[in-house]
Amino acid sequence: MSSQIDSAVASVLNIDPSNAVLAGSAGSGDSSATASKIKATMPDGSEKQFFIKIGPNDAMFAGEHASLRALHNAVPTICPQSYGHGQMANAPGKSFLVTDFLEITSGRRGKAAGDSLAKKLATLHNTPAPVPSGHDKPMFGFPVPTCCGDTQQPNDFSPSWAEFYAENRLRFIEKQSRKSNGKDQELTTLVERLCDEVVPRLIGDDHLNGGKGVKPVVVHGDLWSGNASVGKLPGMEAAEEVTYDSSACYAHSEYELGDMKM
Repeated sequence: MSSQIDSAVASVLNIDPSNAVLAGSAGSGDSSATASKIKATMPDGSEKQFFIKIGPNDAMFAGEHASLRALHNAVPTICPQSYGHGQMANAPGKSFLVTDFLEITSGRRGKAAGDSLAKKLATLHNTPAPVPSGHDKPMFGFPVPTCCGDTQQPNDFSPSWAEFYAENRLRFIEKQSRKSNGKDQELTTLVERLCDEVVPRLIGDDHLNGGKGVKPVVVHGDLWSGNASVGKLPGMEAAEEVTYDSSACYAHSEYELGDMKM
């Protein structure tokens, strides 16, 4: 059943709410969000479709919005463009994220039009991170927290990849485990040894790139098989290999190669 869109969503898209409707579900969204298609008549009279997620967690949507923008700015055909996020005006406690609508097809990866996903990722993983405000060089991290599922993960900036990975991924998830499952001293001890001894030896600046360290680049951040497919974005003549549901950060260029095997 179609229904008129929220005025806050219309404001982000710069359209009249009476000229757009929610037109049924569009995928499952995230674990705490629902997903729908928006059909809209634009100010110039053209018809356009958008994708919207609605849920209780605006911080999650803020992270995904910034992530999609970072990917799209680097490789415009790798993911949907995000237009904005925020609190719903007419639904207290609800937030939204609105992006281009991705028309998923039944095409097989490797047989799609355009550049392959591998080529797009190669371009992405060679895109240098920008210099964050308050710093004088690119840093590992991201301007906002992002989410892995419903878990919000910190992305505090660091000049060291090993430090960022140890503090914002390994130690962070161990702390979350303690909150959810109770104290496990053996696990805490192992994670501390991993961060203090193993991480510096394997990915410390003294070890990487002949002792020169590595420079941060843009990565998707959650690139398992469920977040990549074949589909058409606005402006594409045929379906291409694309990604979505990004949880980006400025990281080591090989950071997500393990996830891609899932």
